Amino acid sequence: MTDRKAFAGKIELDVRDSTSDWDAFLPEKAPAGAPNVLVVLYDDTGQAAWSPYGGRINMPTMQRLADRGLTYSQWHTTALCSPTRSTFLTGRNHHSNGFATISESSTGFPGYNSHIPPENVPMAHLLRDAGWATFWVGKNHNVPIDEWTAGSSKKNWPLAQGYDRFYGFIGGETNNWYPSLAEDNHYIDQPSLPEDGYHLSKDLADQALKMIRDVKQTDPEKPWYLWFCPGANHAPHHAPEEYIAKYKGVFDDGYEAYREWVLARMIEKGVLPECTELTPLNPMPEGTYTATDYVRPWAELNAEERAMFSRMAEVFAGFSEYTDAQVGRIVDYLEESGQLDNTLVIYCADNGASGEGSPNGSVNEGKIFGGYPDDEEDNLRLVDKLGSPDTYNHYPTGWAAAFSTPYRMFKRYTYQGGICDPMVISWPAGIASRGEVRDQYHHSTDIVATILDVCGLELPDQYNGVEQRPLDGVSMRYSFDAPANGPTEKKTQYYEMLGSRGIWHEGWKAVAEHGPMGGFGGFDTDVWQLFHSDVDRAEAHDLAAEHPEKLEELKALWMSEAEANHVLPLNDLQIIGNVKDFETFIKMEFHLPVSPTGQYTYYPGTSEIPERSAANTHGVSYKVLAEVDLTPESEGVIFAHGSRFGGHSLFIKDGQVVYVYNFLGVPPIYRVTAPAPTSGKHIIGVEFTKTGMGEHREGVGPLALHIDEEKVAETEIRTVLGHFSLCGEGLCIGYDSGDAVAADYAGSRFDFTGGEIAKVVFDIADDAYIDLETHLAAAMSRD
Repeated sequence: MTDRKAFAGKIELDVRDSTSDWDAFLPEKAPAGAPNVLVVLYDDTGQAAWSPYGGRINMPTMQRLADRGLTYSQWHTTALCSPTRSTFLTGRNHHSNGFATISESSTGFPGYNSHIPPENVPMAHLLRDAGWATFWVGKNHNVPIDEWTAGSSKKNWPLAQGYDRFYGFIGGETNNWYPSLAEDNHYIDQPSLPEDGYHLSKDLADQALKMIRDVKQTDPEKPWYLWFCPGANHAPHHAPEEYIAKYKGVFDDGYEAYREWVLARMIEKGVLPECTELTPLNPMPEGTYTATDYVRPWAELNAEERAMFSRMAEVFAGFSEYTDAQVGRIVDYLEESGQLDNTLVIYCADNGASGEGSPNGSVNEGKIFGGYPDDEEDNLRLVDKLGSPDTYNHYPTGWAAAFSTPYRMFKRYTYQGGICDPMVISWPAGIASRGEVRDQYHHSTDIVATILDVCGLELPDQYNGVEQRPLDGVSMRYSFDAPANGPTEKKTQYYEMLGSRGIWHEGWKAVAEHGPMGGFGGFDTDVWQLFHSDVDRAEAHDLAAEHPEKLEELKALWMSEAEANHVLPLNDLQIIGNVKDFETFIKMEFHLPVSPTGQYTYYPGTSEIPERSAANTHGVSYKVLAEVDLTPESEGVIFAHGSRFGGHSLFIKDGQVVYVYNFLGVPPIYRVTAPAPTSGKHIIGVEFTKTGMGEHREGVGPLALHIDEEKVAETEIRTVLGHFSLCGEGLCIGYDSGDAVAADYAGSRFDFTGGEIAKVVFDIADDAYIDLETHLAAAMSRD
């Protein structure tokens, strides 16, 4: 932290005899001519997806920057979003940041708790102290799970991490049509609706432009740092239809044909050496990875499946290009305002293409959070709705393999398919080369070191009185005007993700044949593979038998790095479908303190409560009691939790009290109704009694609607086992934020009016049918 400058004025008894010194109190100014920095960080995108690397998804803005700068062929990440993003924050390895995995699956170990320690000061503090304006727009997946609520500490929110402004969403994903938004240190409503032209990618670009312009109109010489993190390309894949339509038929040849086609293009562009070979579609031995990561051969699909899978790829492509167009609006402004040449632009993705859509893809990935399988017939019925507000879609594993060509596997794996990602760097004022490829081996930990180097800053030995851990990355600036295939200054990088392990050292890489989240254990008996990555980028040829000494050297180096970075204990727990592993995990996860009464009391006029911090009604019996004061004009939502893709809501409409339980968007939508009282204070309540479990462990039993002491309606329902969503769509009192749970009031918050809600009490204390897997999807369902 910059020390306050000494006061150089003079202080006497009378101000008339004193001399002021404003300079002692004003913040530092950046050096004249200091560059701006724009980092664009997409989600879930393999190298083979985008046009600058040879892919079929057109990215005009990224290509424009590549033509003015450099395309990196060997840039790597951690294999998962929160962990990679933590390295962009601090320049240290993800376990040393406490981000071994995503915030939602934190556990109480030094490398796994999602709290960045004070010895790893975020870079934004250093830039702000040195005179840069600092902005974070878009996804924030680095707020600890225990600090997501409106009432929690904000010491790990963006503003406390060194950012002057924040606008975006907290957590792993959000609905791009109906996002859960936060601004600075509080949650907000989206500014408009889809029918008015709203899409998250456009909104984020609008906000980014506003922030930059606000600085430039009042302090035109002040440089800025903008971390722009769109929801793309993470599921749900949402895009305007005109962008999806651009790709009609483009992927009809299937993902295996795409792999053959794109490999040739990547070689032609110089991204891969001519000798690069394709790896198998399903490269891992049976028993070393989970069945949900299997790829179905295209030839085995029927015509309807092929059409659906192709459409899913088209939607993903439209989502990606539409978001690139929004980034283009920022770049256009920078060029028009004369700022682009002296702006260091880093355009990249945080991990490989996502295989989380399972072999068949999904039209509502909320079913995964809810512990409920996709129904292919339901998927096929919604194929024409993909990308619209009516779906929450994700493509199948086959496209993850295709967009990660030519590598093995995809996101979450420490093979190249999970960690080797696209990155373009442009800085015309500081890079003489144009339109060239750089083959130097680099990693996401190198981004902070590079930005500090370009900005003329160094990491201090201490910050706020805390001795700092050295940066784990190296600056990439040396590569800007180096030969394309010149030597790298990076020497070593370890990898670990959800039990998948690897290490790269001076051109060689070792990887354990051990898939993530497989519940296999037995780490000490894993078979390791050895690849000479300098000549075999795809990791196609295992050389373990030919070079056993080299393999043992790398395995020992991995353990040394693991001990130095808080990687242990390794966690590959298979929490979905493995009760023992789940029990082990549930003891380690963050537990929200619960009142001994089992009751949670909520009030109107408050922010939505994130699902993981709200009363957990999943998989248990529950009561909800609302104390209301009604008039003949009363209508609106009393409480709502979730969306059209899963949730429940109690509301008054057209003189009727209505409770809707939406089971993951799967028909039928359960409803109970009764005439609403027209005046006075009343207790309106619902009571679900879990009497058993369905085929997929969902809760089943009677649901009763009560008004005061009288049961006024009853029906049998089934309830979600896990979560309504990964994040967002929280519990709301007196309104429904985002996407509506019930079609009755779709397109509006349906605020409660014409009366008063005193409070709403959720009670799970009397649950008599506790199922240990209640928290199944809550713990670690998806990333």
